[in-house]
Amino acid sequence: MPSETLLFHLSDIHFGLEDQRALDWVRSEIEARRPDAIAITGDLTMRARHREFAAASHWIGSLDLPVTVEVGNHDMPYFNLFERFFRPYRRFHQIERLVEREIDLPDIALVPLKTAVPAQPRFNWSKGWVTERALRKCLATIDALPSGTKALVAVHHPLREVGTRGTALTRHGQRALEELARRPVLAVLSGHVHDAFDLVQQTESGPVRMVGAGTLSRRLRSTPPSFNELRWDGERLEVCVRNLENVDTPDMQISDVPEDAMPPREPGEPVAPVNRIPPTDPPVH
Repeated sequence: MPSETLLFHLSDIHFGLEDQRALDWVRSEIEARRPDAIAITGDLTMRARHREFAAASHWIGSLDLPVTVEVGNHDMPYFNLFERFFRPYRRFHQIERLVEREIDLPDIALVPLKTAVPAQPRFNWSKGWVTERALRKCLATIDALPSGTKALVAVHHPLREVGTRGTALTRHGQRALEELARRPVLAVLSGHVHDAFDLVQQTESGPVRMVGAGTLSRRLRSTPPSFNELRWDGERLEVCVRNLENVDTPDMQISDVPEDAMPPREPGEPVAPVNRIPPTDPPVH
């Protein structure tokens, strides 16, 4: 039986509107617990400004642990369209080696799947899009893993296609889920929503577990700043939502992915309550 693997799943730090108290707390947890790896599922910055990337890169670079970083929709230039279209990831240069990085651990691997694109044929470019190229790369990585190794797939946008075809949260997300269901995938780790969740999505190929992390920014939706602590003992993946207010994990997790999936408020506005139901026990692959 392999020893237990401890992973921290962070998301939506939004440097430029970060919660410094939350970041100091997470850093202390990382230093005390020394997880085997850290997955950051996108939106490092608020407006992809140079100073925001500098702060994000400094903070991430100081963690001194294996880290993989996904690109979020907030991490592409907002005001420089030439750079957005032709060099959208240029501002990641200080931590380029960490972006979409595969991390291999005993019996488990973190595998990236890009969902943020510079542009797409619909008005709202903040939503997710799984390109054929990105999906092929992800599946090839999973297929090349040693026999018996499980995968945790890291994305920014939840792959659930909430909404109509024109306004779907993540275009081609359902197809990606169907392909992942055919493979030894423990869960898909995502961000974007700013509230944690732990759901099972049914596909024609079988169920896929979807685990979302909350935010470490001041741009809250309905729960306090948080991150996910993941424990894998070789048979079961357990998720604990660590948060500043010590709220129990079931009360931190929303019961469904919201259709707009956008934090609806700016700092200072009241927090809207959400309807939660106790999560069901997800299947173990």
